[in-house]
Amino acid sequence: MRLGLFGGTFNPIHVCHLTIAAQTRDRMGLDRVLFIPTGDPPHKPPGVLARAEHRYEMVRLAIAGEPTFALTDIEIRRQTKSYSIDTVRELQRTHGASTSLFFIIGLDAFLDFDSWREAPTLLRLCHFVVVSRPGALFRSIEKVSLLPPIEPARLTELDADQRARVDVQIPDGPGLSLLRLPPCTVSASDIRLRIRQRLGLANLLPAPVESYIIQHKLYWEDTDHTGV
Repeated sequence: MRLGLFGGTFNPIHVCHLTIAAQTRDRMGLDRVLFIPTGDPPHKPPGVLARAEHRYEMVRLAIAGEPTFALTDIEIRRQTKSYSIDTVRELQRTHGASTSLFFIIGLDAFLDFDSWREAPTLLRLCHFVVVSRPGALFRSIEKVSLLPPIEPARLTELDADQRARVDVQIPDGPGLSLLRLPPCTVSASDIRLRIRQRLGLANLLPAPVESYIIQHKLYWEDTDHTGV
C-alpha cells in the first residue's frame, strides 16, 4: 500500500485541495490519499478556524464517492496540540510495515520545515512530496537546511515549468519528490472573504460543501470563525 497523507486545516476544503490530491495520487502512483483535518495546529493562532467537526464534515462531503480518497479524525481527536510526527507514528502503528507513507505538502508550508518538531525523524519515516504553490519558488527550498544539496539548475527548471518532477535521495530515509503541478489559484482565505461579502462561490467549492456552509452559516462573521 502506498498511502498519501494530506493534512491541512481545510477551512474550508475547496476544488484545489481535491485537484492536488488527485494529481499527486496519479503522479506518485498512490493507492489512496488520506485527508487529515487539523485539530489544534501549533502554528495557527486561536480563533481563526471553523470548529473541527465542521471542517471534518466538509471534507467527508467533498470526497464522498471517490474510492481512492479517505478521511481520518486522528488529529481532531487529540486533546493536545497536534504535531505531524505524532500523526505519522500513529499511522505507522495502525497500517503496519507493509504501508509506505507519502507526506503531501505545499512548497510554501515546507519552507518552514526546519522548525517542525522532530523534523529529521520525519524525513526518515515517510517520503515527502512537495507540490508547487502559487507565489512560491522551488529555488527557495535551498534554505531548508535539513535537506541534502539539490542541483540549482533542476530547481530553476521546475520553477520555469521546464521540468515536472525532481526526486531527491534522503540519507536513511525513503526520499523526497518535488512536483510541479498545473496552477490552481483558489484559496480558502479568498473563499472566506467572498462568503463574508455575500459573493458567489461558483466553481470554488464542491456543491455539498457550499450547501453545508450555507446551512450552518459558516464564515459569515468578520472574525473569520464561527460559533455555530
